[in-house]
Amino acid sequence: MNGPVDPNSWQYREINARAPGLSYLSDALIELVEDGHPIMVGTADLQYSNGLVRFAQRFPERFTQFGISEQNMVSAAAGIATTGAMPFVATFASFLALLCCEQIRTDVAYSALPVRLIGHHAGISLGFYGTSHHATEDLAIMRSIADLTVVAPADGPQLAAAIKASVNHARPIYFRIGRGQEPVVYDNGVDFQFGKAIAHGGGSELTIIACGQMVHPSREAFHALRSAGKSVGLIDMHTIKPLDTKAVLAAAARSRIILTVEEHNVLGGLGGAVAEVLAEAGSPARLIRHGIRDEYSLIAPPTHLYRHYRLDAPGIEATVIEALD
Repeated sequence: MNGPVDPNSWQYREINARAPGLSYLSDALIELVEDGHPIMVGTADLQYSNGLVRFAQRFPERFTQFGISEQNMVSAAAGIATTGAMPFVATFASFLALLCCEQIRTDVAYSALPVRLIGHHAGISLGFYGTSHHATEDLAIMRSIADLTVVAPADGPQLAAAIKASVNHARPIYFRIGRGQEPVVYDNGVDFQFGKAIAHGGGSELTIIACGQMVHPSREAFHALRSAGKSVGLIDMHTIKPLDTKAVLAAAARSRIILTVEEHNVLGGLGGAVAEVLAEAGSPARLIRHGIRDEYSLIAPPTHLYRHYRLDAPGIEATVIEALD
């Protein structure tokens, strides 16, 4: 069902003021439509939380408000894709990856349809909403589904670049994004290639491999460590699947320690993907997986949770120092 939406409403303006990154998703989709691409967009009662109200106002005939019906939304997106359109559907990452897993696997990925799945408020970014709304298993679930690309952009500009690049990608994609409050890492116009990691510097002692919302605090830790004389490198592994194995093995050949950083269970996500590459290659580099230690995340404001799990810049820096010591 479609309802009246207005990006000038107090609700949208108040949310967007606190989460300016919300604009990038809608703006990128609007640009694609204006360029002639057959974009269709849907959300599950969250057009204000993900900023898609902006798209809905601009192209109401291309927008569907599915209500609290996430599984139906994914199956409908698969049907829409069979008509030649390119559907983008969005909801909380916890609902999309867990609740809709069967529909994603069977209706979308198995059918090799170009559906774009936007899982927002990933990881522990929903804070007080608790475990039911935290998404700390989604990378492991989504990357185990055959023929599904998995991407975790670091910020709004990189998300916009990935959205635009997806029009040349024939298969389904799962985008894992935050809550729109992520500090900017890249300027607008950042070059983005699926499966091609971005290196921010090399190091002989340790290389940090981070994804998604963890790239910014990892970069802050990286700069602090290098200023302290540590030979540390940093890689933004924005594509979890297909993983840039060349970047992983090059880092392992250069550094004696690899530290993966993710807002996710240490099992099955980025750390698991990197572990598989290192093990299969017989790499002697030591791997440390930094994230949530196979437990259900606590309930608290996101900033408190990042500090508790040492997923802020000081926590990542301390983890690196401990590894080097």
